[in-house]
Amino acid sequence: MMVLSNRPQGSSSPARSKDTSFVLWFEEVGIGDIPLVGGKNASLGEMIQQLSAKGVNVPTGFATTAYAYRYFVENAGLEDQLRNLFADLDLDDVTNLRERGKQARALVMNTPFPPELQAAISSAYLRLCERYGADAEFCDRFSGEFADECQKFGKELDVAVRSSATAEDLPDASFAGQQETYLNVHGVKAVLEACHKCFASLFTDRAISYRHQYAERIDDFDEFSVALSVGVQKMVRSDLAASGVMFSIDTETGFKNAALITAAYGLGENVVQGAVNPDEYFVFKPTLKDGKRPILNKRLGSKEIKMVYDVGGGKQTKNVPVAVPDRKKFCISDDQVLTLAKWACIIEDHYSAKRGKDTPMDIEWAKDGITGDLFIVQARPETVQSQKAGNVIKHYQLNGTGDVLTTGRAVGEMIGAGRARVIMDVHRIAEFQDGEVLVTNKTDPDWEPIMKKSSAIVTNQGGRTCHAAIIAREMGIPAIVGCGDATEVLQTGQEVTVSCAEGEEGRVYGGRVPFDIQETQLDNLPRTRTRILMNVGNPEEAFSLATIPCDGVGLARLEFIIANHIKAHPLALMHFDELEDKAAKWEISQLTANYDNKPEFFVDKLATGVGMIAAAFYPNPVVVRMSDFKSNEYANLLGGREFEPKEENPMIGWRGASRYYDPNYTAAFGLECTAIKRVRDDMGMTNVIPMIPFCRTPDEGRKVLDTMATYGLRKGENGLQVYVMCEIPSNVILADQFSQVFDGFSIGSNDLTQLTLGLDRDSALVAHIFDERNDGVKEMVRQVITKAKGNDRKIGICGQAPSDYPEFAAFLVELGIDSISLNPDTVLKTMLEIAKTEGIG
Repeated sequence: MMVLSNRPQGSSSPARSKDTSFVLWFEEVGIGDIPLVGGKNASLGEMIQQLSAKGVNVPTGFATTAYAYRYFVENAGLEDQLRNLFADLDLDDVTNLRERGKQARALVMNTPFPPELQAAISSAYLRLCERYGADAEFCDRFSGEFADECQKFGKELDVAVRSSATAEDLPDASFAGQQETYLNVHGVKAVLEACHKCFASLFTDRAISYRHQYAERIDDFDEFSVALSVGVQKMVRSDLAASGVMFSIDTETGFKNAALITAAYGLGENVVQGAVNPDEYFVFKPTLKDGKRPILNKRLGSKEIKMVYDVGGGKQTKNVPVAVPDRKKFCISDDQVLTLAKWACIIEDHYSAKRGKDTPMDIEWAKDGITGDLFIVQARPETVQSQKAGNVIKHYQLNGTGDVLTTGRAVGEMIGAGRARVIMDVHRIAEFQDGEVLVTNKTDPDWEPIMKKSSAIVTNQGGRTCHAAIIAREMGIPAIVGCGDATEVLQTGQEVTVSCAEGEEGRVYGGRVPFDIQETQLDNLPRTRTRILMNVGNPEEAFSLATIPCDGVGLARLEFIIANHIKAHPLALMHFDELEDKAAKWEISQLTANYDNKPEFFVDKLATGVGMIAAAFYPNPVVVRMSDFKSNEYANLLGGREFEPKEENPMIGWRGASRYYDPNYTAAFGLECTAIKRVRDDMGMTNVIPMIPFCRTPDEGRKVLDTMATYGLRKGENGLQVYVMCEIPSNVILADQFSQVFDGFSIGSNDLTQLTLGLDRDSALVAHIFDERNDGVKEMVRQVITKAKGNDRKIGICGQAPSDYPEFAAFLVELGIDSISLNPDTVLKTMLEIAKTEGIG
């Protein structure tokens, strides 16, 4: 598809300046021309001019100008009529708002375009036809019959006609979806009609409401100072392929180093409007720029419908079902995901340089099903996370629980509660009461007048990048989208709690569950000599936890990822065809439906889980403990009972290092090594440090390192360090010898305490004796810290003790420990205590 950089001939009348042209081509405008052509069109022109040479594809077109809109309004005397119409506007009265909006739109639609404006738009459309291959003879002959002639010869170009208001896509307000867009528009007459409808859409109910809210927040903002430009752009045939939305920032946490890409089949309106649950991808930007392939996570969406061209149906587009096999696979390839993410980085870097500060971007993209090419069709500044204060952490936490009624994708890390109000038709929004929880099929911008009144929003459909999600975030309202069954299981009048504070999955609980909101000021936090690390298990919480000031991750447990995301025993995946447990085999087949190679499922899920945590804290160290399930815990994984022995005391049995080099388990450990190698080498996150648990002897340690090397993880290569857990008395007694095998130690205070004191911490009969502050345990800790430092080895602690007992943390600091890894909820509190111990602050 051709994108021209030169100014097209005949783009505007020679007698008119840029400021008084009815039409400007995208190649003629840039980001400084928002007052002329609105945010959307100015951005398209900016990208065509500045980023085409960097490989970013943008389909060309033209824009009607703000001057053209004002010429239309002034020529017909519409402004006074509109001002009189809105004189008694009451935004709190939905009926009043609806009546005023309807009358305003009718007023605009019943006022014809001036002939000179019609001629300018028509001529520009014909020029666009010419640029994309229509016959020049027809394009040079403008007459009323031109559309019929083009139709006869098949020369009418399919275009998208999009509104672009001069107060839209601003850095601090999105105005997302407030005006209309028309797709698959053919012919002069249809283009003129679509442009006229776009002008009228400046007065949709949602646009009127949003502008008035914006006027309340911004000085010198007059609703009637807003003008509307219309962009006419060559259609990308994504109806035959896929499209979606991407952000150069994580929309929920504000994590700046990840690009979020959503994708679904067909034209992009379904993703934007929240009519489908799209595929989602996270890509890590820093190592992507270094040439790596850091796809951190892929989530398959249901993608049940797609929007396509409507042929002969009287409409431009229609929705059709997606074939079931296509729903069950990702709609774009990994290479295409990476290309889009690279473009997101290019676009973000350009706009950041232009504005002189970080500017995360909200971008719409499309894939042409005929050519296979990818295109950017819109780009605007992200308006929620980029506006948040960076010196305050606000944390919502449930203080109870309830029955989980439905789940979906969490939007906003907040909690809301109230009476549910199920509304299936936008015409019934007048029934909504302040403080209720809005429950509907999908939330699009038409619902905006009541969204600001809700305590939370719950929908059946939608993804985290739809317009409604953007507005919900901007208004500071928690929303759960894509539940599937929300309108069936929730009833009007029912008390519910909507929690988006528990990771990517949002949960609706029955009843009002109490919760707290904690605000932490980050100004002037002390920097301690002892490195403060964090214990992180759930990859879905990693981006959120990374907002807490710390020096990295001291313990990332593979067990959480295996138990919650993989769920199957690694050997059951490797010997899938031989499994005798039919129920387990069926469940595994469902989990691995998109994987012909079952072990690859294990590697892929483990790599993406570790990758999410490593990315969140990059480039700080992330210490990843290799799997440390006991045999009874492994047996509880799908298919596990066929591969696990029954042990009398699994706590001190076949676990940790003793598994890794055992011929009965080595191949399974190899999957873990392959996953870690993928994170370090393919994704580029060399901050990952694998750690070996429950290593009883230095000889065992050497056997494990040899096994790791056979799977491509060689200590010292590509900066690879390998740590060992210090949790057995022999680790302390033989610390000098272990120092010759491993690069560092991490004290596991739980196991070290129970093995030093000779008790089972799970036994209620002796549990009262378990105490990490016992003098015997503290002597073990003192000895290993002294020996590790004597051998110039790093040593930290990742056990529970310093999180629970400030005095134990002070004891470690006095011994000169290098790092202390804490549970997330105790990091800031313990950091302040450590600072006191060190005499800081």
